[in-house]
Amino acid sequence: MSIDWITVLAQIANFLVLVWLLKRFLYRPILDGIDAREAEISNRMNEAVEAKDKAAAVEADYHDKLRALNLSQSEISETIRKSAEDQRDALLAEAAQQMKAERENWQAHLGDEAHKFTTHLHRVGAETLLSLTRKALTDLADETLEERMARHLVQQIKPMVEDLKKAAGDATVATVVSHDALPVPVQKILKAEILALCPNATVTFKTDSAQVPGLMFRLGGAQIAWTLDSYIEGLESLMEDRLNTSAGPKVVTDAS
Repeated sequence: MSIDWITVLAQIANFLVLVWLLKRFLYRPILDGIDAREAEISNRMNEAVEAKDKAAAVEADYHDKLRALNLSQSEISETIRKSAEDQRDALLAEAAQQMKAERENWQAHLGDEAHKFTTHLHRVGAETLLSLTRKALTDLADETLEERMARHLVQQIKPMVEDLKKAAGDATVATVVSHDALPVPVQKILKAEILALCPNATVTFKTDSAQVPGLMFRLGGAQIAWTLDSYIEGLESLMEDRLNTSAGPKVVTDAS
């Protein structure tokens, strides 16, 4: 059997041409596609890594901001709590101060009312005592209260005439002040007695509704007063002594 070398060479040539064609038009595009795919995958992997890093950074920033927010909320809560406590203390202090002021005002009001009541009691007592005294003098001594007051005032003036004249200086006007207008006979009695003691004096009579019942004698800057105030005060002291005596401890004996 003989070998056809021309046919063999032709087949080898055909084979080499086929290999070159396959490599040129089939394998190279496939390899290039594979390389491109690998490059794309590598790029995507890198992008994924970068995205993961960015996500981690964002997450870390979020946690930092969350911690800062929690800290800020804690500080705000503490500030609000402290402010509320300060406001509560201020309100309590203001309420206590207001209660103290109201208590003081109430005590002052009670003091004023007590003073008004005492003044009213003095007035009623003076008027009652005056009425009883006037009635007693009229019924028992056939003398008016005004006449008795005039005589008593003169008896007070007599031992003090010289002192009154010294205190009065050059004054010559003698004034008798009473709560109510004195009857004319009583004015005449007083005027005669005063002129007998102070011949150069000019005697005048005045009324003062604010003055308690009684008489006041003025000569210049000197004055002598005889009113029911002293009697009212004496009556109060006497009543207090009697009340204290009656309210004292009592000894109870067992008769059994």
